[in-house]
Amino acid sequence: MTQNKVALVTGATSGIGRAAAIELLKSGYRVAACGRRTEKMADLAEAGATGAENVFIARCDVRDPKSVADLFAGINERFGRLDVVFNNAGRSAPASAAGDIDIDVWRDTIDTNINGAFYIARSAFRAMRDQTPQGGRIINNGSISAYVPRLHSAAYTTSKHAMTGLTKSLSLDGRPFSIACGQIDIGNALTDMSEGSTAGALQADGQISQEPAFDVQRVAEAVVFMAGLPLEANVQFMTIMATNMPYIGRG
Repeated sequence: MTQNKVALVTGATSGIGRAAAIELLKSGYRVAACGRRTEKMADLAEAGATGAENVFIARCDVRDPKSVADLFAGINERFGRLDVVFNNAGRSAPASAAGDIDIDVWRDTIDTNINGAFYIARSAFRAMRDQTPQGGRIINNGSISAYVPRLHSAAYTTSKHAMTGLTKSLSLDGRPFSIACGQIDIGNALTDMSEGSTAGALQADGQISQEPAFDVQRVAEAVVFMAGLPLEANVQFMTIMATNMPYIGRG
């Protein structure tokens, strides 16, 4: 039963985040959508076939704890509670051998993908713990790189391995408060961010190969499935990927 439930999607300006926000709206959720480019989210209510009263759009830089605190204050003022968070905001990093990674790229990748994810999860945990009725669900956007790295991806891979640790810790700490946490690990969903790898991705043997991809809508549907479970059940980890992508057996 999704009626009147509130979901937050971070990084909702494009790609996976936008698709998930639209699918959640179509499924009956009230949605808070955040990102750094609010103009990209202006049409979410129309795209989600719902009224403007069911959408809260906020500018948020997840790397900034004050910006995250303002986001959650706005959600509470607008909707009064929070039931689901899709902790999706993140960035990729240019392919580079570990010894050649630019320090600023490393820092920004870690600050966005780890610190930003934690700031969102921390505020969500507090909101879900303190509200009545208590509880909620946090869905972290991991990656298949949380398990198997690509060549020349130390910054991104490290950040996604850390996401898995955050997911497990949130699951454990959330038990007394009916807070469930799961992770969706995505491989080659067709978005603006993934276009480079599908056109030609560097393989472990050093070759460049085109890789299969799949419609990002399938990811949105998976997020809605995870979100819709009763809090007595949890998808701890879900991997969704192009069937024929070189992941199983990678290397």
